[in-house]
Amino acid sequence: MAKLGKRTRAAREAFAGQENVTVEEAVALIKSNANAKFDETVEIAMNLGVDTRHADQMVRGVVGLPNGTGKDVRVAVFARGPKADEAKEAGADVVGAEDLMETVQGGKIDFDRCIATPDMMPIVGRLGKVLGPRNLMPNPKVGTVTMDVADAVKAAKGGEVQFKAVKGGIVHAGVGKASFDEAKLVENIRAFVDAVAKAKPTGAKGAYLKKISLSSTMGPGVSVSVDNAAGN
Repeated sequence: MAKLGKRTRAAREAFAGQENVTVEEAVALIKSNANAKFDETVEIAMNLGVDTRHADQMVRGVVGLPNGTGKDVRVAVFARGPKADEAKEAGADVVGAEDLMETVQGGKIDFDRCIATPDMMPIVGRLGKVLGPRNLMPNPKVGTVTMDVADAVKAAKGGEVQFKAVKGGIVHAGVGKASFDEAKLVENIRAFVDAVAKAKPTGAKGAYLKKISLSSTMGPGVSVSVDNAAGN
């Protein structure tokens, strides 16, 4: 624990006074201080000017990061027959119907993304209280309720990231690994910010992108200039 404390103190000292920096400066700072024994995830947190209690201010979407996430994404697919076969051939980790529903109801959720064909939604709908809070509920708006399960599986495993504003208007996601080249991380971050910006709901009033911060899994956060991140 002592070593972890030293790393944390050193990182905080390096980050002191660094506010509203450019994306490039933030990435360089994060990479130079990501010293954990594992490849830390670079995470983004965005504060949006929305109130998610109102339906016309919900923010939800999906973005394909140009350089992937660096994460091995486990994908579950609810499908039957030929569509189940397609999902398996595309690389889905878990495929099923009622049997998969029972597995999830039993508390075993060993996947990061859930996809379903439209005819499976009556079954998947029973899992709303389990999958919903984990942001795993299939949704046609982000392409996870689809007949084209093969493409959906490939997209999920190829670096596609879903985002959803939660209480307080916060959007949070992993946008790569600390081992990525700085340029690739910057490209991923700008792609994510652009996608969230384009998802601005009709009910949002005033400033929409209010604050953006970046961090690594074990490191402190650094605030990024909203204008710079948004390419303004």
